[in-house]
Order: sequence, then structure tokens, then C-alpha cells
Amino acid sequence: MSCRVSPWWCPLAIPMVAGPSALATLLLLAGQPGAQPLFLAGALLTAWSFSAVILLASGALHRLLGERGLLALERLMGLLLVALAVQMLLDGLKRYLSWKPASVVAAAPSPKRTS
Repeated sequence: MSCRVSPWWCPLAIPMVAGPSALATLLLLAGQPGAQPLFLAGALLTAWSFSAVILLASGALHRLLGERGLLALERLMGLLLVALAVQMLLDGLKRYLSWKPASVVAAAPSPKRTS
């Protein structure tokens, strides 16, 4: 599938795997307590390697799957991407709606125990 047919897929494919967002995620995760920077760098290099293999084998995949197979695979991956995005949105909304400021939590009366 060429970039002329679906222009939004081609520019987004590489930066999401190998671009600033992946590197920023790596930096954020490396700053967490107990993070293992070598493990994180290995995970990033593994993702880059898988992407490189897929890109290098794109001609063979095109011959193997054909136009219809590639279109079906593209739509399946789009569906998975939308499902992940919706799940992340719902998780963020759930976390946001259940958040309470520290002043409200500190000011809340403690429950009385009855014995």
C-alpha cells in the first residue's frame, strides 16, 4: 500500500516506533525507581529490530499476502489501534473521575468503629 492511497499511515508508522515518543518513554521509564536502563534500551532495540525486519521483508509480505491480504491486515491493525486508544481513554477517565485532592482526603472524617 503506497502513501498516496492512505497518507496518514506512512508518516505515523516510523515515529511511533523509533521516534521521539519512544525515546521520551524510555527516558521517563529510566527515571522510575528500580528501573533497569540496560533492560529498557534492550527492549527499544528489540522493537527497532522487529520493525526493521518487517520493513525489509515488506516485498515478500506483499507477494505473500497480496493486495486484499494487506488491506485486511491494515484494517485489523487499525482496529487494534483504535481499541488500544479507547482503552487508554477509558482508563484515564476512570482515574481522573476517581481522583480526590489531598485536602479532601485529609479532611474526611475517619469512620467510627462500633464494638
